[in-house]
Amino acid sequence: MVALGPSPELEKLVAERGVLDAADAVRVGDVPAAMRERVAARAGVDPAEATATLARLGGRLVVRTDAEWPAWRLTALDRLDPAARRDAAAPLALWVVGSANLASCTEQAVAVVGTRAATSYGDHVTAEISGDLAVDGWTVVSGAAYGIDGAAHRAALGVGGTTVAVLACGVDRAYPAGHSRLLERIAEQGAVVSEYPPGTTPARYRFLARNRLVAALADGVVVVEAGWRSGARNTASWARAVGRPVVAVPGPVTSASSAGCHRMIREGEAMLVTGAQDVAAEIGPLGSAQAASDERDSLFGRRLDALPETAARTLDALPTAGAVQPEEISVTSGIPVAAVRSALVVLEVEGYAHRGRSGWVRVSG
Repeated sequence: MVALGPSPELEKLVAERGVLDAADAVRVGDVPAAMRERVAARAGVDPAEATATLARLGGRLVVRTDAEWPAWRLTALDRLDPAARRDAAAPLALWVVGSANLASCTEQAVAVVGTRAATSYGDHVTAEISGDLAVDGWTVVSGAAYGIDGAAHRAALGVGGTTVAVLACGVDRAYPAGHSRLLERIAEQGAVVSEYPPGTTPARYRFLARNRLVAALADGVVVVEAGWRSGARNTASWARAVGRPVVAVPGPVTSASSAGCHRMIREGEAMLVTGAQDVAAEIGPLGSAQAASDERDSLFGRRLDALPETAARTLDALPTAGAVQPEEISVTSGIPVAAVRSALVVLEVEGYAHRGRSGWVRVSG
């Protein structure tokens, strides 16, 4: 409440003197010169009003010694160099409103972020990815903003999943105001979280500091639509700083809303993904991406091995694009037309080929 945000100096003071002695030292001004200016204005703040507000909301203050503290998630922030990166510190406490246990629900979590000015394409992709991941047991973490954030939260709620909103203001503030009902629903099925005490108003620098918590509380960050310079890219940079993978969804090359995603993919800052399966493979347990690829390749190989020789040769003769007639396949493969016709029926049943108006086409697998 005194520092109103991340403060490496205050964290160091607490580590050296303990919580109660550090609090007394702040009240009387017995603090190192490096942090005196930071805490002077609020050194005498009374926490009673904030804690009373939290109680009225049915919330709780979660501190580092609580079982609910997501310690293994937030430890990465303490390992950063505060001299090299502003706000590089874990919070001393989190104000939480909601039914979900913060430590448990972030055991398997994914952050989904993006532009406030989302397109219909962005909303659609976000809903598909977030909903599918929530169905599979992933907690969706985001910032409750308009656009991609809101779409991610709503998709998780829509399938009965868990979602966590991290705010850049007090948990008593519905920000943006248009999301007041959404935040109530998030608290019912998940948690609304902030490092700022009730009564704190949103500010630009608080959003930037908030982004580090969105990144740290998840296994990885998914960026769906982001401008050239955006808060979503800031969240992605925090994710890389704390060792979390970053993935991005490509959009139309003409879309300014996807320019940031394309830049991250092009410059190697993010892996390209197109759906929930790609996301889970990239940010899930180590090796899951390779395992998923191997499983697909193995399954496809076993299906091909099971084809009769004539059917397999006919499939090889089918072009990857365009439609052809059995006679053309016969010439290419050297198989009699009658045998080709029989093989095509087998391939259609197995899902490798399809008979269209213009002829037979290969089904991509």
